[in-house]
Amino acid sequence: MQYDSEQYHALVVAGGLNAYLNDVERQAQEELEQIVQEMAQKDGTDEALKARDPMKWLRLMNN
Repeated sequence: MQYDSEQYHALVVAGGLNAYLNDVERQAQEELEQIVQEMAQKDGTDEALKARDPMKWLRLMNN
């Protein structure tokens, strides 16, 4: 709304605001999951570590 008020009003009038926001949310969640996977792979955090040392795996995943 703040950055593109014309698009916001068009979405509100057309009833597509919720669909648009859900799509943005889905895209953001996919990007976050990709980043977490890449970081975990870089740190060597895998299922073997999870089985061997669950607390270390949890600390690394939370970081």
